[in-house]
Amino acid sequence: MSLAIEFRGVKRSFGPVQVLHGVSFAITPGTVMGLLGENGGGKSTLMKILAGYLEPSAGEILVDGQPRHFRSSREAEADGIVLIHQEFNLAEDLTIAQNIFLGHEKTRGWRLDDEAMRATTAEVLRQVGLQASPDTRVRQLIVAEKQLVEIAKALARKARLLIMDEPTATLTPGETERLFALMAQLKGEGTTIVYISHKLDEVERVTDEVVVMRDGAFVARQPTASLTRHAMANLMVGRELSDLFPPKEPAPEGAPLLQVSGFQVPGWARDVSFEVRPGEILGFAGLVGAGRTELFEGLLGLRPGSSGQVQVAGVPVNLRNPREAANEGITYLSEDRKGKGLHVDFGLRQNLTLMDLKRYARPWLAPAREKEALAAAVQSYGIRTGDLDQRASALSGGNQQKLALAKVLQPQPRVVVLDEPTRGVDVGAKRDIYFLVQRLAREGRAVIVISSELIELIGLCHRVAVMRGGRLAATLQDERLTEEELIAHATGTR
Repeated sequence: MSLAIEFRGVKRSFGPVQVLHGVSFAITPGTVMGLLGENGGGKSTLMKILAGYLEPSAGEILVDGQPRHFRSSREAEADGIVLIHQEFNLAEDLTIAQNIFLGHEKTRGWRLDDEAMRATTAEVLRQVGLQASPDTRVRQLIVAEKQLVEIAKALARKARLLIMDEPTATLTPGETERLFALMAQLKGEGTTIVYISHKLDEVERVTDEVVVMRDGAFVARQPTASLTRHAMANLMVGRELSDLFPPKEPAPEGAPLLQVSGFQVPGWARDVSFEVRPGEILGFAGLVGAGRTELFEGLLGLRPGSSGQVQVAGVPVNLRNPREAANEGITYLSEDRKGKGLHVDFGLRQNLTLMDLKRYARPWLAPAREKEALAAAVQSYGIRTGDLDQRASALSGGNQQKLALAKVLQPQPRVVVLDEPTRGVDVGAKRDIYFLVQRLAREGRAVIVISSELIELIGLCHRVAVMRGGRLAATLQDERLTEEELIAHATGTR
């Protein structure tokens, strides 16, 4: 069942930019290996080569001791190597069953065997804990459910080596526990698992050993039990990493900058009221499906039929669309970086200036000024790119997130709503984002952070609002702001 994989001097270049520099190491069969590194460190590129999505520029891969050159993902899957992508690889208008068997359809004679495919789909959905019909269209699913479909798709491929790239980024604690139990079962059956994650507590818990990459090169390989999370973080960034969160400053006083009363989003949020002051960081916690994202999409006019009273700096406003919200100084970073946050087929500068074109078009667009702004953003936000003229799709996931942050902050908003701002981001970049959030608050902006990571909310926010079933269950601060209290209110045991 298990596969023995060895990389020998693997290199990869994109044009003049070399992203892998002669990577060599082996994956122990039948184990869970954690693959760590900062965004842009080469982890995903190396795994895409192993899974047949990219070809190496030099070097070779040995499978069970034999050199293999996969020219497509289909060839790799034929050998039992399956990659669960960090960014979803799903056809939105097809059903779950059609997605799971796309390119691998079961047939009965010359006809598709829809009954068999639906039955297999129902079984793998049960394994991952997704309660949905195989005939559900993928576009009807929320982000967390799409992640479970990706995992179910890999199970249906009967993987011998399963590569998981940030698989828990959108999952609830319960769904994460179910995934870990499934991983333990697969490992017991002989499946080798490569686990890529920036959540070092998960790496510490589920992996047998870790391999660390930095700047496209192999850095270290050690048994997980021999490393602390702090040591893992230091290996990733190549230096001693100081405290992750900035020192928390006193909660500001004064009149609210944003005040929301009795807000309703049909099917998602009911009678929600809250306020946030200039200089305050307000968190929103809750399980997947609690209505946090939908509340703010409704607030900014992204969901029709939403209603309620909204005041900005004491003045009532009616936000019917994101443009009107932007005119009032409210900006929103979507949790769906690829689907709603960026135009990945556009260039970096086009993405950066899209929300603030009036600054760069007087009346004609000035690409030179846009490029100056991009160079400044690359420096300010630490975006790793070898070419300012490349497309956003060429960036790693974490660098795409930094670009998305730079984009929504271009118009200099007064109220900043960040939905899962560190999802899929390495520990070094997380720290950068946390200090950026504090800087925004120090500048007098009101900052709202929606996050599934409770430690993130506790370490960063002055207050945390907890949503459950579309309603605001509690708002916690000071000594009540603990994981136990947050979980209790999110699950309804308080």
